[in-house]
Amino acid sequence: MELSSTIKPAIKAVDKLEVTLGAKGIGEVFLDLGYITKTQLNHALEYQEQKGGRLGWILATLGYINRLELFEGLARYCELPFETNLSYINRNIDKGLIPILSHEEITDYQTIPFQIKGKTLFVLTADPNNHNTVGFLSRRFEVDDVQQIVITDLDLMKISQELNRDTLLDNAIHGLLYLNPSKSANKVVSVPQLIFGIALIAGIAIWLSLNAGSFLVAILLFMQIFFVIPVLFKFTISLHGFVKYRHQPNINSPVRCNEVDLPVYTILVAVYKEAAVIGKLIQSLKKLDYPEDKLDIILLMEEDDKETFEAAKIEKPPVNWRFLILPNSIPKTKPKALNYGLRFAKGEYLTIYDAEDIPEPDQLKKAVAAFRNSGDDNYICFQARLNYFNKDENFLTKMFTLEYSGWFDCLLPGLDRAKLPIPLGGTSNHFDIMKLKQIGAWDPFNVTEDADLGIRASTEGYKVGVIDSTTYEEANSNLKNWIRQRSRWVKGYIQTMLVHSRNPIKTIKAMGLLRWLSYILLIGGTPASFLLCPIMWLLFAGSLFLPIFKNLYIPTPLLYLTWFNLVISNSLVILISVMGLIAKKHYDLIPFTLLCPLYWLLQSVGAYKGTWQLLTKPFYWEKTTHGITKYNIGQQQSLIVDKVCD
Repeated sequence: MELSSTIKPAIKAVDKLEVTLGAKGIGEVFLDLGYITKTQLNHALEYQEQKGGRLGWILATLGYINRLELFEGLARYCELPFETNLSYINRNIDKGLIPILSHEEITDYQTIPFQIKGKTLFVLTADPNNHNTVGFLSRRFEVDDVQQIVITDLDLMKISQELNRDTLLDNAIHGLLYLNPSKSANKVVSVPQLIFGIALIAGIAIWLSLNAGSFLVAILLFMQIFFVIPVLFKFTISLHGFVKYRHQPNINSPVRCNEVDLPVYTILVAVYKEAAVIGKLIQSLKKLDYPEDKLDIILLMEEDDKETFEAAKIEKPPVNWRFLILPNSIPKTKPKALNYGLRFAKGEYLTIYDAEDIPEPDQLKKAVAAFRNSGDDNYICFQARLNYFNKDENFLTKMFTLEYSGWFDCLLPGLDRAKLPIPLGGTSNHFDIMKLKQIGAWDPFNVTEDADLGIRASTEGYKVGVIDSTTYEEANSNLKNWIRQRSRWVKGYIQTMLVHSRNPIKTIKAMGLLRWLSYILLIGGTPASFLLCPIMWLLFAGSLFLPIFKNLYIPTPLLYLTWFNLVISNSLVILISVMGLIAKKHYDLIPFTLLCPLYWLLQSVGAYKGTWQLLTKPFYWEKTTHGITKYNIGQQQSLIVDKVCD
């Protein structure tokens, strides 16, 4: 087979080295090439003894060699040619061979078929001399011999991405729709839901025409129930979680594990227009306490986002990072990007982080321990806690912090303890990759793909748990930015509610009645309480100060019930926040819980915007701008260290 000019010197070098190397290890190959020193090799060998892993990747992740040097040394160690000329590969690859292997098989075996000559198959590989791969290829292509040409893992990813471009993109957008159409939010409502809605409107119109007064009383009573019951449910579950948190011994004890046995862990980071914070992200993930050679970090960037790409390149992340550029397509959403990146993941487990995230260093180890110690193979995901490093920046960041503290440090642990469905947060969810793929991964048409995935996992018989580790984020400090974010969350919760209510009987059978009620109260009740809050205040204020209310024939007991529910619901929200702040030891924020009623009204603004967008722009992704905090990277790290030490 004709080889490119770049490959021939490599073959000659191998022939020359063969006499002198003999049975040398790969470390000695890098020494002879002059890429490392003896001290560096000894350090890498000590690392390998303590944590396991492949020596070449250890040398690369420690920064002693670069990616090209790693694969050149690997090729010479295996006495195989090394190719770096992508133009040559693209011109000469037999594209008719590509459909014989799926993209998943290319990723799993790190090998692409190149050409067939007679009964000999030539392949491009980033994992040479793997006997399982050679045997698999021999059977699949029915050949007698497999000849390997070494390329870098990045080149292999680029080639597979280009050859499978349309298939990869189609699956990233429509994968869930193909797998389980009823669980996709690609349609806002189903036909039966539309018929039900029309019938409901018609019934209301008839009722109003017959007896408007009784309808008004009924709708107000209905509002009272849907306003207070979800809040009461959240308080009960949060109290359950708070008690668990306070009485769990050694909850912050460090994880001890045999690092040799740790699996490869994939981290997906989907970014768009995040040039301002990408450096902080890379530095934060470098601090993870996990063997570097077992980390598979994929930075997902859009084709039209040159600024973020250039900013990431400047940071020169280690070789365990891969930059994956997504083809320009609609919808331009985070879940589509995650689905695309999932197809390239190498790990046994996977987590996602946002651009501004700073996870606690031992989070991945805690997730692995949770999976292995759960004693239950039905766990698909463990959710880490989320909180904020800039809690003291302004009123919004303080209120956001007390809200998140109640949600992630009390409510979710309570749901976990009660074995109820857990809506995932947007980051720091740790998945079993095989199970994630089985249920269709993320829904690109749902703008809160995280919450939807947690509920869908429950309907598929899987469990979601929580782990005691916190990822610190940037709390939204700008009101307009905050409303955009909140409107997307509420819209996504309504989408999730509609999707999993298309066949209530089937959903109840899959989840169980208690778990289904929990889902209704949490996923449906959260936006309902936001939407009803200003109406409840209007009823309260109107009954006191507006004479027109006296002519509406609203029964006095119903007005008293409105006042009572306002007091009770706001008191419960305050108590949830207090419990969360105590659990997080943010005692200085406890006085601000008295402002929860005002914050609730702000949430209502976002809720009404999100509801309107569900009708007008259901799949529009309200982008949250990050990097607007007044704290620089050094100050952020200092704030987090203070929190961890507390």
